[in-house]
Amino acid sequence: MPFARLASTTTPTCHIGLGLAAVGRPGYINLGREEDLPAERTVDALRARSHELLDAAYAQGVRYFDVARSYGRAEEFLAGWLTARPDVDDVVIGSKWGYTYTADWRTDAEKHEVKDHSVQTYERQRAETAALLGDRLDLYQIHSVTPDSPALTDKELHARLAEAAAQGITVGFSTSGPAQAEAIRAALAVTVDGELLFRTVQSTYNALETSAAPALAEAHEAGLTVIVKEGMANGRLAGPHAPEAVRAVAEQSGLGADAVALAFVLRRPWAGVVLSGAATAVQLASNLHAAVVDLDDDQLPRLDALTEEPAVYWERRGRLPWH
Repeated sequence: MPFARLASTTTPTCHIGLGLAAVGRPGYINLGREEDLPAERTVDALRARSHELLDAAYAQGVRYFDVARSYGRAEEFLAGWLTARPDVDDVVIGSKWGYTYTADWRTDAEKHEVKDHSVQTYERQRAETAALLGDRLDLYQIHSVTPDSPALTDKELHARLAEAAAQGITVGFSTSGPAQAEAIRAALAVTVDGELLFRTVQSTYNALETSAAPALAEAHEAGLTVIVKEGMANGRLAGPHAPEAVRAVAEQSGLGADAVALAFVLRRPWAGVVLSGAATAVQLASNLHAAVVDLDDDQLPRLDALTEEPAVYWERRGRLPWH
């Protein structure tokens, strides 16, 4: 397991990873992003921003970096950074397949990505990822598995993924939507030759959306590494958008609302890696303070009370505009 490398790391930030979803393409759904990125979101501008973030993250102890085929040019940006820094040999690199980026570097595209979990898409995107990341890829995840995903029942796909695992690639999956727990439990039942196929799970979990927690605890107990995404709910738990309870705890802590939101996730015993989706180096530095936030018995119930019904949370997420 590549994540065993993180277990030997002693820096406070080793369990925080950096995801490049917000900087690998000109459009994304994070609140406040229109102010975070350059006015001219050219490929060169976002490549430079990605490299700046990767440099800052690595310097501050972050060792897991997360991209996907559908994150515009995120794989390309990460590959270029790795090539320019051959001495960086202690990081874990994860990517995802299953969505194809279709926005053509526009923010006003009718569709930004198209989902397809077929064997054919896997083979095509695996080759595309290999061309960019080569043997630096540690983890390849099925992007956004839901209970009705054919990826859960396609035996041919399972065989192909098992072949990749036999060649040294860790195979995982991510989840989205109000039925994350159901998808996680279904994936835990997928075996090839009597062995669990998936070794990691990446799910949305934050103070507003906690429904996947029991299933994630089960995944952790089964030996999977749990990666948490959207710990700040696409910006709803950060800065001026944060609920009053989060801002109050942040004021008591002397840190940002974003750090409090991520600290809430880091407290979960099953959380192996929690992703930052920072778009600026200042945001990243603030996010990383989560590693030293010590939430007390008075503060935690106030954050627990923020939980929304999953259907409500995901409906609201679905209405967030692409900036």
